[in-house]
Amino acid sequence: MSGELKKDALGLIHSLAMGVAGSAPSYSISATMVTLIAAVGVLAPASLVYCGLIMLGIVFAYKYLNEHSPSSGASYSWVSQIFGKKLGFFAGWAVMVASALFMVSATIPAGSATLLLIAPQLAQSQIAVTLCSVGWLLLVTYVIIKGIKLTGKVQLIMTLFELLILTVLSVLAIIKFGPHALHTISWHEFSPTAFSPTSFANGAIIALFFFWGWDVSINLSEETSNSGTSPGVGAVGAMIVTIAAFTGFAAITLLVLGDEEISQSGTNIVFEVANKLLPKPWSYAAVLALMLSTIGNLETSMLQFTRTMFAKSRDGVLHSRWAKIHTTWQTPHLATFLIAAIGLILLLSSLTSESIADVMKASINVIGVQAAYYYGLAGFACAWKFRQELKHSLFAAATKIFWPLLSALVLWWAAVVTIMTFDMTTMAIAVGSMALGIIPLLRKPKLIAAVTAV
Repeated sequence: MSGELKKDALGLIHSLAMGVAGSAPSYSISATMVTLIAAVGVLAPASLVYCGLIMLGIVFAYKYLNEHSPSSGASYSWVSQIFGKKLGFFAGWAVMVASALFMVSATIPAGSATLLLIAPQLAQSQIAVTLCSVGWLLLVTYVIIKGIKLTGKVQLIMTLFELLILTVLSVLAIIKFGPHALHTISWHEFSPTAFSPTSFANGAIIALFFFWGWDVSINLSEETSNSGTSPGVGAVGAMIVTIAAFTGFAAITLLVLGDEEISQSGTNIVFEVANKLLPKPWSYAAVLALMLSTIGNLETSMLQFTRTMFAKSRDGVLHSRWAKIHTTWQTPHLATFLIAAIGLILLLSSLTSESIADVMKASINVIGVQAAYYYGLAGFACAWKFRQELKHSLFAAATKIFWPLLSALVLWWAAVVTIMTFDMTTMAIAVGSMALGIIPLLRKPKLIAAVTAV
């Protein structure tokens, strides 16, 4: 029998901080900027602007759907209510798969940053980075199990700190390199005509990874005061902050670093920028920001997995054990142990890859496609649910119907185009991980009957 999550543990400010922490500015820049610039070059800032606007349509969808029905299951719960249990099940499954795969791409930068601080000679060793990442995963698991209230306070502090560091670096970059930019970005690079359909799709899916994770604010709605309004408002505010942070730092990266410096920086690109702007040891503030951002992002990803699994188990879609709440900490501790175990297995499995960069690239692409799928479903669900708003006001029609619908269509189109460029290994991970959802379906005869009836 399941218990209840801790009520009113978080407020509006925590929802905003959680949303920013879910997108994790410092981490996302370090993990993904090199991949994005390699794909689209000087169009990287524009890719982030357009993807941010697309994502804002999905944020509005989550906001309004949460007002209608607050639930820790978020997209899983709403899609189930609006389109039926079959699509709802796989919307939730996509969230869980993306979160599980994220255990690799989240912890590797934390391991790299830690070694860069304490043992620089080991920072390029895949074995050393993986083992250090395992340590971080275990520590974060312990913190999450202990409760959401402390996590919310810590996230607020960490988020403010990393945003401060990125702002300082951006101001210094403009002062020092403004007259001598290593890459010139003109307004033409922000024009839609600067993209080909393929480059736009590839850039959008990679950029999607930057923004992915803001919806943790909605997954925590049952633990937030004013559960119908605060999580949604916090998510909108978080998206505005992250669009500015990501676009600005993409431009700063191109301003400060040359092509060779960018390609060689790997997951330490924020540190590379800081090294050109500040003398040591001050430049190591960027590494500390990355560590805090990564820890926060890992926490929010695990929270999304456990809250989605809790909701699905509470509904009888998954085994009831995963909906059990710890009597003291009021957290779904068994689900937390599960995602930690999956993370450990995936991390150790990543040692079979030839390099850290290969692991990061594959996981980023797969997560981007998974996120596009379940975000898109939420956009479609919102447009259908509120289709009667066409009769009320232009603003309601735009934010509840047209913007979410357009965003969903673009995300699904970009996912399809990007999948066609995957190698066989990445394709197998993307398709196979979703196909695994058939197993729990087969173990639930009542659910199969319900799905068949839809």
